[in-house]
Amino acid sequence: MDAFTAGLLQRIKATESDLTMARETGDDFLAEVEEAELDDLRRLAAEHGVEVGASRV
Repeated sequence: MDAFTAGLLQRIKATESDLTMARETGDDFLAEVEEAELDDLRRLAAEHGVEVGASRV
């Protein structure tokens, strides 16, 4: 796995975790921000052929 792929997958994992935390604490604004970031990261992964596992969020 190259550095780009590893970094992208790590960012996706961190963003999923942040989204879960935002939802658990009831921070609707932060949850929306994290959802948008996650959408962008998943789009970037798809554009570069990086397979992302099934979403946990």
